[in-house]
Order: sequence, then structure tokens, then C-alpha cells
Amino acid sequence: MSKQRKILSGMMAILGLCFTLALQAKQSGINAAPTAVDASQAMNVPFDDLKWQAIVPEMGKDSPEISVLRVDPKTQATQLLIRIPTAMHVPTHWHSANETHTMIKGTAVFEHGGNRHELGPGGFNYIPAKTQHQAWCSQGSVVFITVDGAWDVNWVNGPPVKKDLGQVAPAASK
Repeated sequence: MSKQRKILSGMMAILGLCFTLALQAKQSGINAAPTAVDASQAMNVPFDDLKWQAIVPEMGKDSPEISVLRVDPKTQATQLLIRIPTAMHVPTHWHSANETHTMIKGTAVFEHGGNRHELGPGGFNYIPAKTQHQAWCSQGSVVFITVDGAWDVNWVNGPPVKKDLGQVAPAASK
């Protein structure tokens, strides 16, 4: 199995695990995150109670981490957070669903369609489904992401590797 497929399989396993844990927690009466609940159910999750999983375990403590907050059981629309402990380049990839990013902490430079945009805390973008994009994220950044379908990542030339750590966006060409 290619490294790309292993990473994607790992991310899908994380989502499956999150959904299973949420159902078990709901059945046992434990208020846990992440969760998949009926859209008519309100939910609240304190940041300190989030469960984080390494996205690229091979990167050890430098791996970006994901916390799936909610998955709609009917549409699979997903809300999640990703935190980046070490500044890094997120290689070119795309998602099957429309995606939004809202920066919570730090900065990120997003590139898609030949255009670059830097977002700081509170900054927002929308990227249509299947649009190839890449990003450069600052150390300690946290981004809130929504997708209007199931969360997936389709790497164009492979997932992040150690050489992506510490990378910043190259200067824009004039």
C-alpha cells in the first residue's frame, strides 16, 4: 500500500474511531467529543476536552493533529480542528467536499488557482470541492475547518514529510 493510501486510510480510521467512540459515549451517558448527533441536538465542547490524533504519525511530536468535533449522521458534513505544533508546508491536496478554513490561532498562507492569501486569527476562506490547494502554517497555529460532506484528503504528490517542517511560503513571483 502506498504511503499516500496509508495516510488516507489512517485519517478515515480516525474518523471511524471518532464516530464509534461518540456513539459509545452517548449510549453510556458520557459527554465526550467528538460526536455525531442528530442535527436537532445542541452540543458544546470545551477546548480542553478535545481529543487529538496525529495526522502523520511518522512525524512524531511534529505531526499536525486533528480533532473531529462533529459529523452529521445524514450528510457526513464535518466540523474539525487541526493544530500545527511546528511551522510546516501542507503539500498540494484536494477534498471531495467544499471546504472552509477559519484561523483561530497563528497564520496560514493558502495557495489555490495560482493565488495566495494569508489568513490570521479570524480570517476565513472557502475552497470549492476538488480544488487543489496547499498551505504554509505557522508554529502553534489552529484552524477550524468545515466540509459539507465526508472529510477526506487526497494528496496530489504525497502527504507531508519531515522536509515540509519549518517551511514558509516562498516569496511570490513578480
